[in-house]
Amino acid sequence: MTGPAPTPHKVLKSLLGAWALAACSSDETAAVEEHLTDCAACAEEAVRLRDAVALLHPEDSLDLDPRLRSRVLASCLGRRPPRVPVPDWAAPYDAETARLDALLRDIGEAEWRAPVRLRWFDGERSMARDISAAAVIGHLRAVDGLVATGLGLPDPLGPETTAGGSPEERTEALWAHDPDGQTPGAARSAWRAQTTALIRGVSFADGEAAERPVPYGPFSLSLRDSFVDRAFECWVHATDIAEAVDYPYDPPAPGHLRQMVELAARMLPSVLAGRRRAGLAPPPRTLVAAGAPGRSLLLEVEGSGGGHWHIPLDSPGALGSPEGTVAHVALDGIEFCRLAAGHIPPEEVAVGRDGDGEAIRDVLLATASLSRL
Repeated sequence: MTGPAPTPHKVLKSLLGAWALAACSSDETAAVEEHLTDCAACAEEAVRLRDAVALLHPEDSLDLDPRLRSRVLASCLGRRPPRVPVPDWAAPYDAETARLDALLRDIGEAEWRAPVRLRWFDGERSMARDISAAAVIGHLRAVDGLVATGLGLPDPLGPETTAGGSPEERTEALWAHDPDGQTPGAARSAWRAQTTALIRGVSFADGEAAERPVPYGPFSLSLRDSFVDRAFECWVHATDIAEAVDYPYDPPAPGHLRQMVELAARMLPSVLAGRRRAGLAPPPRTLVAAGAPGRSLLLEVEGSGGGHWHIPLDSPGALGSPEGTVAHVALDGIEFCRLAAGHIPPEEVAVGRDGDGEAIRDVLLATASLSRL
C-alpha cells in the first residue's frame, strides 16, 4: 500500500508567500516546512519572505498601553470644557483623582492586597509603613473628609467618631474601624463618590469659598490651598500604589505641578518656625519684624512646575528678598516634590547649593517635614 504522492516542488514554491503570511492550511504548512528542510533555495526564499512580512506588519502585543487611558482622559479634559467650570485651584485635584481612579480600575484583586510602602519624614528621621492599596484609599478618604466638612459635605468617618482633627488621627481611626480595608469595588466607589462630591461642591460654591479655613489639627489651610494639598497627596499615593503593582505613572501636568510646588514653598517659613519651636532647628540669627526684609534663601526649582522663591529664614512673617539672600538651592521639580513627600531623605536629595550651609540644611529639613503619614 503506497502513501499519498509528494507535493510537487513547483506547488510548494508557490505556497511560500502564503506560508510567510501564515495563511496556509495546517496540511499545507506541514508540507512546506518539511520541504524547506530539504530545499536550500526555497529555504532561502522563505527567510526573505518572512523578513519582508515582518517589515510590513511587525508583531505587536495585544495588550493596550497602560498609559493610553490617562492620555485619552487628559485630551478630553483639555478639549471639552465642563458645563460648570472647576476653579483653577481645584483643577489639580480633579485631574489627579481622575488619574488615580483610572489606575484603580486597571488593577485586580491580588494587586489591591499587595503591600504598598508609605514613606514620610517625621521631623527627625525617615519613616515607612506597609499597607494595602485599599488602606491607602481609606487614608485618602479620611483626610479628604477635612475638606468635605469644610464644604458642608458628610464626613466619611461619621458623626460618631472620636478621632481628633489631624490627618494622622483620622487615618488611624478609619484603619481601626476597618483594618483590612473594604473590598476593591466598595473602596474605590466610596472614595470616588467623595472626590466627585468635593469637585461638584467647590464648583457650585460662592466666590468667597476659596479663602474659607480648613482645620488640619495643629494648623489650617484655606480651601484653595487644601485642594492643592489634596491633589499633591493623591498624586504621591497614586505613585506609591503604581510602584507596588509595577504600573507606569506620569507626573502631574506642568501647570498643576507648579501649584503644588508653589504651595510647598509658601509653607516653608511656617514649617521652619515650627521646627525651631520643637527644638529641631537652631534659633534665628536675628529678630525680624513681620513685613520687614531679612535673611533669605533663594529656592530655585527647575524643570516642570519650577520657579524661584526667596524663603525668609528668621521669621515666617518676614519678607524674603534678593538683597537678603545668604544661600541658594537649586533642584529639579520632581526631586523637590519627592523631598516634600518624604520619599527622599534630606541628606540624599540631588541638589545644587551655595552659601550658608546651616540655612540650606534647615530649609531642606523643613521641606522634608512637610510630609506626613
